[in-house]
Amino acid sequence: MKKGVWLLILVLLLVGGMLFWKHGGLGPEPPAQITLINPLGPTVIPVAGISSQQVKSKMPITIQYWKDTDEAVALLASKKADFAVLPISAAANIYARGIDIKMLGVHEWKVFYLLAAKDTPFEGWRSLVGKRVYTAHGRGQTADVIMRAALSKEGIEPDQDVKILYAPPQEIVALFKAGKVDFAALPEPFVTLAMSDDSGRIVLDFQKYWGESTGKPERIPVAGLFVAGDFQEKYPRETKELAQIFADSTRWSNENVDQALAVAAETLPTIPQPVMKKALSRIEFEFIDSSKSRPEVEFYLQKMKELYPQGTPKLPDKDFYYS
Repeated sequence: MKKGVWLLILVLLLVGGMLFWKHGGLGPEPPAQITLINPLGPTVIPVAGISSQQVKSKMPITIQYWKDTDEAVALLASKKADFAVLPISAAANIYARGIDIKMLGVHEWKVFYLLAAKDTPFEGWRSLVGKRVYTAHGRGQTADVIMRAALSKEGIEPDQDVKILYAPPQEIVALFKAGKVDFAALPEPFVTLAMSDDSGRIVLDFQKYWGESTGKPERIPVAGLFVAGDFQEKYPRETKELAQIFADSTRWSNENVDQALAVAAETLPTIPQPVMKKALSRIEFEFIDSSKSRPEVEFYLQKMKELYPQGTPKLPDKDFYYS
């Protein structure tokens, strides 16, 4: 009788211990579903390992793709997203609006270039005087801010000495290939698309200029991985696990480019794989966690605020950075 009681107790202890271990001690039940939102564009490449399940995870991860920042904000504000890949400057502004997100790390570092039309000479920023420069979207994006600062540093008045025009990147590509644009400041893969028929050439690497002008590494913290504050607080273990899975997926995509391109083609059918493959040679994806990337992000945001205060009205405090 006693032997049976002790056996029952042993079984209960083993089962209890297994459940305790599975659910991380006395913490909450693991989430039934984890939603990661990711922008359409080159950043579909780093998550290809997750979406194709080449990078294994015991967590149920769903990737949802967003087309513009307003859509990402709506998903975060309505708590329909647990993790988000966001441009660093946009994330800082989202945080300033009272939406609690934390930066887990930066993974996109190189993407912006200045193109010149085939027969347009370029010997430096003064070559832009009297010319028109098209750049993507609107005032305040990274290439625009850096370009305006560079012109001002040379004593050139933006909008007066150099006409800066804004348009969707697809439209700029079409104008550039039609010979209607002198210069274009674009991100990849639109750089590669614009040069696809030998319409022009790259004359300036914005990342290299950033490094030379600031004394920092020749890279810009363009985009990174963020977690919703309430998710991180409730599920600290799962937060760390997903950050590691994201880092592993980024690494897998770098090491298996053709496979990653094949996976991404399902999400980006309008961009030919050969174009994206060539574009990737000028894009740098490397996940660097918040503890290591924070100094560069803080410096970048401070500079953006100094150069264009309207674009970054408020710098994020320490709670913006995951630790």
